[in-house]
Amino acid sequence: MNSEAMKGHLDALLLAAVERQPAHGYALIERVRALSDGAFLLPEGTVYPALHRLERLGLLESAWSADAPRRRRVYSLTDRGRAVLVERREEWRAFASGMSAALQGAR
Repeated sequence: MNSEAMKGHLDALLLAAVERQPAHGYALIERVRALSDGAFLLPEGTVYPALHRLERLGLLESAWSADAPRRRRVYSLTDRGRAVLVERREEWRAFASGMSAALQGAR
């Protein structure tokens, strides 16, 4: 998918992926790919800075996991992150509905 089309939606994708289950960054990249049927192939260089930013904003929290051969930072959704995800889903529904109506009328 065009990276311009992704702007403004990365945060919602990551929050939705973390909502399903806490995970480390690479697992979240794979989860977004799987949930989107391969439509969203997020580069690590985009995801990790976004995860750090979402954590600074209080939408995610993280802890080091020691249950793998190497330590990984595992991200989970905060209560504030859940509330923001609800808002983003509502915004998306309204946006998608409006775009669909506009594009259908453009035939």
